[in-house]
Amino acid sequence: MALIDPATLPYRPCVGIVVLNAEGLIWLGRRIGELVEQESTYRWQMPQGGIDAGEEPRIAALRELHEETGIRSVEVLAETKNWIPYELPAESIGVALKGKYRGQRQKWFAMRFTGAEQEIDLAPAGHKPEFDAWRWAPPKDVAESVVPFKRATYEAVLAEFNHLARR
Repeated sequence: MALIDPATLPYRPCVGIVVLNAEGLIWLGRRIGELVEQESTYRWQMPQGGIDAGEEPRIAALRELHEETGIRSVEVLAETKNWIPYELPAESIGVALKGKYRGQRQKWFAMRFTGAEQEIDLAPAGHKPEFDAWRWAPPKDVAESVVPFKRATYEAVLAEFNHLARR
């Protein structure tokens, strides 16, 4: 297989969602079938997904949140000032993200969950599950639960939204 120079590939436009409950805990899902080999410790992440052509990031965030978690009952609190990129590890270039991207450029949204936990459905009708479990986690535990190559992104997002967590 020929090596691909990551600098020749674009970033995939994507959204990420920090879902906060009334106690200021953050929703995390445990990924199914990761492309990058990793310990199960690092399979946890916040909801995220690609932005469709012509789709506004806020609309994409609400769509992705529902597709991955079944959640519709949210209040949008904030969005990151800037797009936050991350790079895939070298061994995933040309493999992950359909082999088309060097990583993702993400616009993140903070949302307060206003529904009942019974609303959470990891396999909403018509959508392939991306998570096999979920939990609420304190903000201090979130970044250490994600794959290491996304950790700096999570730390930046959590720092920007830190004031929104109710303690």
